[in-house]
Amino acid sequence: MLTANTFKRSMVCIIVCILGTGATLADVRLPRLVGENMVLQRDSKLLLWGWGNPGEIVTLEFHGQRITTKSDTHGRWSASLGPFGAGGPYEMLVKGKNSIRLKNLLIGDVWLASGQSNMEASVGPADWGWKGVNNADVEIAAAQFPQIRLFKVHRRIALQPTVDAEADGWSPVTPTSVTSFSAVAYFFGRELHQRYHIPIGLIDSSWGGTVAEAWVSEDSLKNQFPEFRQSIDSLKNIDEPAAIAEDQKYLKAKPEWYNQHGAEDRGRVDGLNLWAAQNLPTANWETIDEPQTKAEEGLKGFDGVVWFRKEIDLAPGDAGKDLKLHLAYAYKDDTTFFNGQKIGATQGGGDKPKPTDYLVPGKLVRSGRNIIVVRIKGSNGSVGLYSDDLHKPEVVIGDKVISLAGQWLYQPGPDITGLPVPSKYSKLKEDPNTATLLFNGMIAPLTTYRIKGSIWYQGESNAIEKRSAQYRKLFPALILDWRKQWGYEFPFLFVQLAGWPPPPGEEPEESSFAELREAQEMTLSLPATGMASAVDQPEDHPTDKQTVAHRLALTAAAAVYGEHIVDSGPVYKSMQIEGSQIRITFSNVESGLLVKDKYGAIRGFEIAAADGKFHWAQARREGQEIVVFNDSVSQPVAVRYDWMNTPEGNLFNAEGLPATPFRTDAPQALNASR
Repeated sequence: MLTANTFKRSMVCIIVCILGTGATLADVRLPRLVGENMVLQRDSKLLLWGWGNPGEIVTLEFHGQRITTKSDTHGRWSASLGPFGAGGPYEMLVKGKNSIRLKNLLIGDVWLASGQSNMEASVGPADWGWKGVNNADVEIAAAQFPQIRLFKVHRRIALQPTVDAEADGWSPVTPTSVTSFSAVAYFFGRELHQRYHIPIGLIDSSWGGTVAEAWVSEDSLKNQFPEFRQSIDSLKNIDEPAAIAEDQKYLKAKPEWYNQHGAEDRGRVDGLNLWAAQNLPTANWETIDEPQTKAEEGLKGFDGVVWFRKEIDLAPGDAGKDLKLHLAYAYKDDTTFFNGQKIGATQGGGDKPKPTDYLVPGKLVRSGRNIIVVRIKGSNGSVGLYSDDLHKPEVVIGDKVISLAGQWLYQPGPDITGLPVPSKYSKLKEDPNTATLLFNGMIAPLTTYRIKGSIWYQGESNAIEKRSAQYRKLFPALILDWRKQWGYEFPFLFVQLAGWPPPPGEEPEESSFAELREAQEMTLSLPATGMASAVDQPEDHPTDKQTVAHRLALTAAAAVYGEHIVDSGPVYKSMQIEGSQIRITFSNVESGLLVKDKYGAIRGFEIAAADGKFHWAQARREGQEIVVFNDSVSQPVAVRYDWMNTPEGNLFNAEGLPATPFRTDAPQALNASR
């Protein structure tokens, strides 16, 4: 339910919402969540609400009940009705000084789906550039489920909690409506509908690339996480109505500027690459650190051509030798020059750039000063060089490696002195990873609506920022915060993260993604939680969303709907050191422990000697147990399994569910029981 504190802080937003819809204060108005085609939660006391004149009498008629209520001094009214069993379709009449008749309503189970890109990824081709979903054409064509209803919350930030979601309303599942909807949420809801033969309502409130703290309320964060207080307090210095007005001016002025100047390139005139010249004067060029991890503010979020220059110094013995030039990722399309000569070009394509590697012939390589020039055409506010643990910008000549990370010169192709500069609010919209922003805009307006439970697929952004240890506390805080906002302990199910580049190296390494998966498993200590594993999905954005959703549905069947089924793969139970070997036992293997490999080789294990250093290990199965060893480790002390960014383990149970990653040297004991 809407808390008193949230309500108090949102009164200005109520007035803005009313005026923004063009309605008059004399009209009874409903939130977007309460509308035609909606699904109401079965077997629960329901609270419906809206706005009208202060003191206005409002009557609701639904399913044989007639409820009369009165708007408060702020014009808000609410009415409690139900509980009702599953069924429909029904109609509802809301009467004040005007009447609203809602048709085609259902009663069933309502699930909220939230998280970042793996939850946001749609059934159809994703407009943000990832690979889509397996068999998308077939899935879309078969999407005819009139008793599954979809409600997609639009992307929105807010400095204070809002009371009405930005959305187009509820829609029955059709090939048209499902195309842009969360694939995981849709496949999850479809399985529940087919399994239990009840109407299903799905609310998709997700935003790709976002961090967990953006989805948590101010009160919960400030009370528990001092590290977020400064960013939260900085939002209070922004006048939101004025900021929104300024943002609208910026959104109008920016495309006007691009229409006039965006395609200009002072560095390439009449087909001549003037700025690739080795001895070009560069006194007026600015500097920037490359590679980046995200769009640099030094480029003002510029979308277009930027030239980058870097000088390297080579020894006399290097002259005339072929040279390998690795730029990691040039985002997105590059043309690259060495000492004034073009050596190659790469079309990045999509939102995920390709590795950029070139061979520089020895005839261009000189002793002393050499100049690398990279002309990059970026977009979406991102232009420059990017790197990860696997690809780094560097020069390789002979057995020498010269890093290109650090300061580069740069100059945009157009003169960008007149480019409109985004306000702080505009920057927050483009990069919403500030604490509370998405809770305020995309969760707070949902908290009065009764739901069955929530599914969550997020964590990659926190892992990338290497804040996995913080996630042990942050993720449970998010769950508890949402339950507090709704006013009851609803089930919260989540996906344990899939693989993320790079793949395993020659020796085991620490992994922020492994630590985040561990933090997710630790969160199972909260009541009414469940975890579906995606660790056997090898890609950071798996296209097999059907399997992920199926495993979430299994978790719901066991944790929410009371089925006595196995909903998890093998889970670490205990270890026993036996000389130079370690024996591992598991739970959830009553039906059998399987090794998914045609040769029967067990993968994914590491073993540590007394010095604490881990080595890749061999393993064999003995009944339902695994014995781990390495011939070079005579006194082992610990074992890890799938402790890497991209897990490659192949242990499953007979139900086809993958073993949960673990480490026996964990700083905190995991609750292995389910």
